[in-house]
Amino acid sequence: MKKILVIDDEKPTLSMFGLFLGAMDFDVAIAENGATGIELFKKERPDIVLTDIKMPGMDGLEVLKKLKEIDPSVPVVVVTGHGDTALEQEALSLNAAGFIHKPIEREEIESVLSRV
Repeated sequence: MKKILVIDDEKPTLSMFGLFLGAMDFDVAIAENGATGIELFKKERPDIVLTDIKMPGMDGLEVLKKLKEIDPSVPVVVVTGHGDTALEQEALSLNAAGFIHKPIEREEIESVLSRV
């Protein structure tokens, strides 16, 4: 069973990802902010990370940078609800593995995760 870490400041989004990913046979770890997500990553060493891009404190781009410093090979998928192509381009330049757009749809999650 693959382990996946989801980092998002919105509890309903974390719950939804937990349900979707659990049903897809992932072992799901969740973090409500970037700093907690980085610490969980160091302890758990998940196979894949999903991070929201817009969060208070440490945003998703900073999370992406830090994760890539720790483990350059980890696939990090950025979740965005803002349709901001400049942020998407910046995330790609930081080696994001893909994007999931809010509102979240199961088919999009499955498609992105099958690629990474």
